[in-house]
Amino acid sequence: MFDGFSEFDIQVSGTTIHGRRGGSGPPLLLLHGIPETHLMWHRVAPELARSHTVVATDLRGFGASGKPASTPDHLPYAMSTLATDQVEVMAELGYPRFAVAGHDRGARCAYRMALDHPDVVTALAVLDIVPTGDVFDVGDHDLWLAYWVWTFLAAPRPIPETLIARSPSTFVNHMLDSWSTDPAVFPDPLRTAYITNFATPQGIRAICEEYRAAATVDYAADLRDRGVRRIHCPVLALWDEKGAVAEWFDPLRVWGRWAADLRGKPLRGGHFLPEENPGEVVRELLDFLAYSRASGNSTDPHRR
Repeated sequence: MFDGFSEFDIQVSGTTIHGRRGGSGPPLLLLHGIPETHLMWHRVAPELARSHTVVATDLRGFGASGKPASTPDHLPYAMSTLATDQVEVMAELGYPRFAVAGHDRGARCAYRMALDHPDVVTALAVLDIVPTGDVFDVGDHDLWLAYWVWTFLAAPRPIPETLIARSPSTFVNHMLDSWSTDPAVFPDPLRTAYITNFATPQGIRAICEEYRAAATVDYAADLRDRGVRRIHCPVLALWDEKGAVAEWFDPLRVWGRWAADLRGKPLRGGHFLPEENPGEVVRELLDFLAYSRASGNSTDPHRR
């Protein structure tokens, strides 16, 4: 797993970020979702590294990255903060401009990064999400039963922290099994790594704080920016053809309100596309990155 990649831990403003780097060529940052870590890209990253310098990190609060204390306004776990972490990591590694692909929570970090740091992000791929503000604006009964993690983890402290601590494996395995079409793609070592996210009070608290930030400061940021700010780099949206995003949203219509240059399509497989359908994810990402470079979004660090 991740043969040829080197590990790193980089100090950023307020925490440390753990990750791996491998390959050569234009830089590409990969960001994971919940309940995972950067290990979710293990079937995708080595293929992408044949033509790109691939960096895969653990988001603040996850995996081996730092889990700093939060504040009453949840800003230490806002997506704008997580995005700044990743920009600082890439700068420290020598990549002032780069493409980014994110899944689930990582995709929310990625699109916020493209909005807040438009001179840094050259291309953006978002996997199986629509923006946070658009999700919260839907008052559908069935949607919120499907998106139960959003409301459960955002509940006041210490309710979710206490309940998750009683059985982290129950919490993680339920997400992996119910959101996927083939639970066998998560072998025991991966499941154990993902469960570790919720194995300490600090880890559980950090991830809950991220969801509290989503319901407050992240939602407010999307409402502020929707219809006012646009993502100007090329955007690729991929989603599970039978999942929650496809059921309740028209992803291209939603992302079309945010993106000036948009392409996308549904893929077969469950929510965890990089693990369940890595071949198609790799093909779509490589085609998109080639298109982005041809359209003039160079990752040359001297281009501004």
